[in-house]
Amino acid sequence: MNSREPIDFSSLDTAVHGPVRLGVLTALQAEGPLDFTTLKHRLKVADGAIGIHLQKLEAIGYIVCTKRFVGKRPNTLHELTETGREALFNYLETMQRIIDSMNLTKPRKPRT
Repeated sequence: MNSREPIDFSSLDTAVHGPVRLGVLTALQAEGPLDFTTLKHRLKVADGAIGIHLQKLEAIGYIVCTKRFVGKRPNTLHELTETGREALFNYLETMQRIIDSMNLTKPRKPRT
């Protein structure tokens, strides 16, 4: 991408783009399967906020959720699917192309 080419934001996956969803996918990629409580604490979000995003990511096939018991307590484990991994990597590649197309040198402060 050079400075004269338009920047194509249309290839950004909106299911990945939001901060909570991106955080979930990134955490699962980096750390492997995580339970609900661990994800909630990693991302510093409320139960309801993360729950909605986890449902959406599961509905589109980016994660799988496995309900189980740890001792006598219910526990839901979330895992990144291959489809979710591909979506995350595609998103990151698109963002990298956008970053690479920019002149990111810091402007110098004028002398006073």
